[in-house]
Amino acid sequence: MNIIASSPAAAPAPIPISELLPWVVFGGLLLLIAIYFVGAEEGATSIVPGMYVHEFVHDGRHLLEFPCH
Repeated sequence: MNIIASSPAAAPAPIPISELLPWVVFGGLLLLIAIYFVGAEEGATSIVPGMYVHEFVHDGRHLLEFPCH
């Protein structure tokens, strides 16, 4: 019978907060922009003229229960 010795697995190194923070901020900004376009891009708060953005995210509005009409 062969005995196979396994070496201990190396523990993953922790990611420093200073390296993680820019990605968290970037992801947060993308999330806020997405929420704006899905939830508020129409009417008086509209940045893009017309109803193009509204129609593009219309089903997402209903899925996320944002009122739109």
